[in-house]
Amino acid sequence: MINTETLAQHAANIRGRIIGLSHKGRIPHLASALSSVDILVAAYWGGSLQITKENIRKNSRDRCILSKGHAATALYATLAEKGILDEKVYWETGEYQAALAEQPAPDCAPGVEWATGSLGHGLAAGIGMALASRIQKNPFRILVLVGDGECNEGSTWEAVMFAPAHKLTNLIVVVDSNKWQATGRTADILDLHSLRDKFEAFGWNAVELNGHDIPALVDAMKGFNREDGRPTAIIANTTKGKGVSFMEDDNNWHYRTPTDEEVELAKKELGLAS
Repeated sequence: MINTETLAQHAANIRGRIIGLSHKGRIPHLASALSSVDILVAAYWGGSLQITKENIRKNSRDRCILSKGHAATALYATLAEKGILDEKVYWETGEYQAALAEQPAPDCAPGVEWATGSLGHGLAAGIGMALASRIQKNPFRILVLVGDGECNEGSTWEAVMFAPAHKLTNLIVVVDSNKWQATGRTADILDLHSLRDKFEAFGWNAVELNGHDIPALVDAMKGFNREDGRPTAIIANTTKGKGVSFMEDDNNWHYRTPTDEEVELAKKELGLAS
């Protein structure tokens, strides 16, 4: 049985880690990381993916790929909260010659499956892994978290076309649809209302939900290995900067890092100790 209070506490802890690291290392893309947190909590604690400290180096492990690599601190914080990533390594992110950079390099730490940051490549990589799983008869699962801005990339839609054609049901894609891109609203250049319909038209099982409803996300992530041969796409409607009122839906936090006072205010809202 999944304890929703425990999941909510993990989400608060991870948000606190992200904010603290952004302040310490002057690492931007804070709001983009915060919008992804509940999706990652559902992925790592919801039961559909088996990703643990004990199996993280095994070839049979499940994989989670953060395609929106600018939100890397959300992945790093999740791995630290999970006990997979060493605390010292986490808090050194962005420092000179540190293992972890602002955007992830290949195998820079256990649990970082792919070098991302050039948007539109993570889903293609995940599909390659899903196909390899079948060829090798090694039944691991892959979840790929993409941003809504990546849905402007042609490479994303080539990947979307490929997966149902090969019935890669060991794959789930989650779109973190926080409605913002680097310099403006996603809806100015992409019809977000049609994303679910587009995935369905390409042959996916597509669902749309509140991307901050962790139990709903956990339930949707049970969509692996469908008998009808369709991979699952989850359109998760999120809020950029979620969890901290003065950061929510404010694109300035794509670039800003918090002051000492703002860190304390954020921790207070999250119910975390100073």
